[in-house]
Amino acid sequence: MQGRTIAVLGPTNTGKTTYAIERMLGYKSGVIGLPLRLLAREVYDRIVEIRGPSVVALVTGEERIVPPRTQYWVCTVEAMPEGMGADFVAVDEIQLCADPERGHVFTDRLLRMRGTHETLFLGAATMRGPIAELIDDVEFIGRERMSQLAYSGSKKISRLQPRSAIVGFSVENVYAIAELLRRQKGGAAVVMGALSPRTRNAQVDLYQNGDVDYLVATDAIGMGLNLDVHHVAFSSLTKFDGRRMRPLAPNELAQIAGRAGRGMRDGTFGVTGEAPPLHDEVARAICDHRFTPLSKLQWRNARLEFGTVDRLIAALEAPSGDERLLKAREADDLRALKMLAQDDETFARASSPQAVKLLWSVCRIPDFRGISHAEHANLLMQIFAYLHEGAQVPDDFLARQIRRIDRVDGDIDTLSKRLAFIRTWTYVAQRENWVSDTGHWRGETRAVEDRLSDALHERLTQRFVDRRTSVLLRRLKQKEALLAEVNDKGEVTVEGEFVGRLEGFRFRSDKDASGQEAKTIQQAAMQALTPHFHLRADRFYNAPDTEIDFTEQGGLMWGSEAVGRLAPGSEPFKPEIKVFVDEEAGTDVAEKVKRRLTHFIDRKVAALFEPMIAMGRDETLSGLAKGFAFRLVENFGVLPRADVADDVKALDQDARGALRKHGVRFGQFTIFMPLLLKPAPTRLRLVLWSLSKGLDTFPEAPPPGLVTVPSVPDMEHGADTMAGYRTAGARAIRIDMLERLADLIRAQDTRAGFEASADMLSITGMTLEQFADLMGGLGYQAERGEREKVRAVVPDTQPDTQPAAEADAPKAAPVEDAAAADTAAPADMTEADAAPASEATETPEAAQTPETATEAATEAAGETGPEMEVFYTFRWGRPRGQRPQGERRQGQQRQGQGKGKPRGKGPQKGGKGKPRNDGPRTFSAKPKREKAIDPDNPFAALAALKDK
Repeated sequence: MQGRTIAVLGPTNTGKTTYAIERMLGYKSGVIGLPLRLLAREVYDRIVEIRGPSVVALVTGEERIVPPRTQYWVCTVEAMPEGMGADFVAVDEIQLCADPERGHVFTDRLLRMRGTHETLFLGAATMRGPIAELIDDVEFIGRERMSQLAYSGSKKISRLQPRSAIVGFSVENVYAIAELLRRQKGGAAVVMGALSPRTRNAQVDLYQNGDVDYLVATDAIGMGLNLDVHHVAFSSLTKFDGRRMRPLAPNELAQIAGRAGRGMRDGTFGVTGEAPPLHDEVARAICDHRFTPLSKLQWRNARLEFGTVDRLIAALEAPSGDERLLKAREADDLRALKMLAQDDETFARASSPQAVKLLWSVCRIPDFRGISHAEHANLLMQIFAYLHEGAQVPDDFLARQIRRIDRVDGDIDTLSKRLAFIRTWTYVAQRENWVSDTGHWRGETRAVEDRLSDALHERLTQRFVDRRTSVLLRRLKQKEALLAEVNDKGEVTVEGEFVGRLEGFRFRSDKDASGQEAKTIQQAAMQALTPHFHLRADRFYNAPDTEIDFTEQGGLMWGSEAVGRLAPGSEPFKPEIKVFVDEEAGTDVAEKVKRRLTHFIDRKVAALFEPMIAMGRDETLSGLAKGFAFRLVENFGVLPRADVADDVKALDQDARGALRKHGVRFGQFTIFMPLLLKPAPTRLRLVLWSLSKGLDTFPEAPPPGLVTVPSVPDMEHGADTMAGYRTAGARAIRIDMLERLADLIRAQDTRAGFEASADMLSITGMTLEQFADLMGGLGYQAERGEREKVRAVVPDTQPDTQPAAEADAPKAAPVEDAAAADTAAPADMTEADAAPASEATETPEAAQTPETATEAATEAAGETGPEMEVFYTFRWGRPRGQRPQGERRQGQQRQGQGKGKPRGKGPQKGGKGKPRNDGPRTFSAKPKREKAIDPDNPFAALAALKDK
C-alpha cells in the first residue's frame, strides 16, 4: 500500500520539521529520518515530551532505545528500518541526495521509503525538479521563511554582536576562534558534528541559557539544529569534503546562514576573520533564497547480491541506467569491503551467502576513529573473524577494548579520540546477536560514552568559557539585582560564580582574575555584598567574647578572620580600635564593628588586670603606698626593683602590708603581682606595652610553662620584664622562679664562694654550665675548676655501713649531685671543714693498706687515669657588662662586706678542688677601689648580720 506523497520545500526557518512531527503524531505509527544523530536526539526529546518515552524509539548507529510498545521511530537516515509498514514516513533535508558522501543513502530513501498513508520529503526548493521527475503523483507544498535574512558584510570577531554563531570548517579553526572569544568576550560554546549528543547538548545549554553569548560551530549547525542565533559569521568560505578543499556553494552557505533568526525574529549573516566578503550576487541569492535547481542525484544500487564477495562488489558498483542518477563515488563501506576481500583468510571465510552478508554488515561499521583505511580494515577483519567463528564478539575481548577507553583524564583532543573509539564499540553492541548480552553491553558502552562526554564538556568549558566574567557582565549590563551567597568558609559566589572570599568585613577578589575580569568581579561583588555586610555586622555584634581574640601583634580576630587592630590610645589601658571594613560596606557597619571590638577589649583588660585595677582604685591607700601603687599600675604590674629601690626603702611596714593585700610581692629582683604573670595577662600586657612604646613589631610572649628561655638579641629594653622574665646571660629566667632561686642563694656564703645545689639546678632546669652563665648574668662571678671524682670503696663484707648518700647515688654521679654535696656544709665552716663530701664522709672501712688502695684506684681509674669532674664556685661580684650602680657612701663601708666584695683565691687549676689551707684568711678592700655600699645590693643586709 502507498499513501499520498508530499514534498514540503522551502528555505530554513519555515517550520518544516515541526510540521512533519505534527503530521506523524496524527497517525498510529510513523518513522522519521534525520540527517544527524544530534538532530535525531533533539526530535526524539520533543516527541517524548508530547507522548512519553514508552511509545517513542530512537535508533542511530550508536544508540538504540526501543520500548516494547513503540509507535514512533526517530532515526538517522542510514538507520531507518525498512519493511515496517508504518502509517507515516518522513525524510528531512532531502536535498542531501546530491551530497557526494551520503547522497546515495538519501536518494535510496527518496525512491524506496513510503508510508502506508502518508510520506513527507522535507528540504530545499532546489529539489523540486528531481522529485517531480522521479516520483509519480507527488504533491508540493511551498513554505516561506518566517523572518527576514540580511547580509551585514565583514566584521572583526571582537565587534560581533551577542548571540552570534561563528562557523569554522576545521577543528583547529574552531578552537582558535573559541580561545579568542574567551579572552575578549568571556567565552563561547563549541558545537561540532563529532561531539556526542550529550556533550553537544551540554554545550548548547551554555549558549541557550545565556551563560555565554557566542557559539563556535562547524557546518553541523546547518542541519536543522534549532538555536537562538541572531547572527551567523563565516570564518572561511572553503571546506575539506574528505578528498579536497573546495569552495562552498551558495545553497550550502544559505543552509548555514539560515540558522540566524528563529521564529519571527530577523537574522543577519556575514563574514569574519580571514574570510573574504561575499560577492553581491551570492549574498543576494542567499537573502532571496534563489539557487540553481539540482538536476543530478547521487545513487548506489540497493539490489545487492550476496552469493560471493565479487558479486556483491559488482552489484554495489553497478550503474543506475538513469542519467539523473549519478553513480556515487566509492564510499567507506565499499572501500573496506574491497580491502577485506584482498585478505586470503577473510576471503576464504566469506564462502557462503550468509557469510558474505555478514561481511557486508561488518564493513558498514563507520570509521569513527578516522586513523587510516588500513587500520580500520584490520579492526573489521578481527570483528568478522570473531563473528564467523563464534557468531559473537567474545566478552573478554570487548571488555578489554572498553576498559582501555574508559578513562576521563587527558585534554580535549585525547577525550575526543576516546569518544570516537567508544562509538565503534557502541555501534557493535547495538547490532542484534553480535554480542552475548546486548542489553549489558549497550549499557556499558553508553555509560563510558556518557562519562567521556561529561569530561569533554568540562574540558571544553574550562578552556573556552570564562563563565564568571560572562555572567557578571551580562547581569551588570541588564542592571539586575545580583544574588550573592557566602558559605561558612567565607567563599563568595555571585550568581553561582566564585568571585573571591569575604575575610571578616573585607572582600578579597579571586587571585586568578586580572585586568577587565578583576574590575568586573569587584564591581559585581560589591553591589551584591551590601546586604551581607549588614547581616554579618549584626551577627558579629551579638557574638560572644569567646569568638573574638587578639593576636600578639595587636590584631583583632573574629574566629580566623581579621576584623581590626589595636592602635595607641590616650591611655595605655584604653587602646584605639582600627577596624578592617571595606568602604563599600558603609559607615554604619564600620561603627558597629568598632563598638563591638571596644567592648571586647575593655572587658578583656578588666578581667585580666582585675587585681591591679582594683589596687589603683583603692581609696584606702594613701601617701607613699598610693604613689607606689600608681607607679606599679603605670608599669602594668611588673617593676624591676633596681628602678624603684629608693621608693621601696621609703615604704614603711604598714604601706607594704597594704600593698601586699592586693597581691604585690616585693622580691629581691622584681616587684610584681604573681597573678599577672599568668599566660593570658602576660600576652595582653606585652601588646599594651608595645602600643605605649610605639613599636612596629611587638615582642611575643614565651610559651607557657618554661622556666628559662633563650635571650633575644636586640630586644627592646624592658620587653623581658613585660614578658615576666629577667634576662641573665644567654637565657632569661622567669621572675617568680628567680625569686625562689634568690631564697636559696640567701643561705649561702657569697664571700667565700658556694657551689650550686641540686635544688638550684632543679628550679632553673639547667645544666651546670648554663647555670654558671645565668649566675654571671645576675652579677655573680663563676670560677670553673676540675677535680678528681672520688668513688667510695665499699667492702663486700659490710655493705650495711655504706653511707646512705652514696648508696642512693648512681655509679656515675652527675655534676649536679656533686655540687649539691659540696654545698651542703654550713656557711660558717672553716676551709678545712669545707672538704668535698666524698672525703668528709669516708667510712672507717675505707681506710685500707697502701697496696689495697693502689689496686682499688687502678681498677677505678683504669689505664686512662682518674675520672675528673667540673665544678663552679660562685661569688658576688660586679654584673658582667654593667657599670657599678654608684659610688659607695662614706660610713657604710665595712671590711669584707657590701657590694663589690674582693674576690678570694679559688681552687688551683688541676688540683683536687680543695681550697688552699694557708691558715686564717682575711678580706679587705683595696684603698684605691674603695666605694660606698650599694643600698640596692640584695645581700647587704645579710652581710651586715653575719658581721655582727
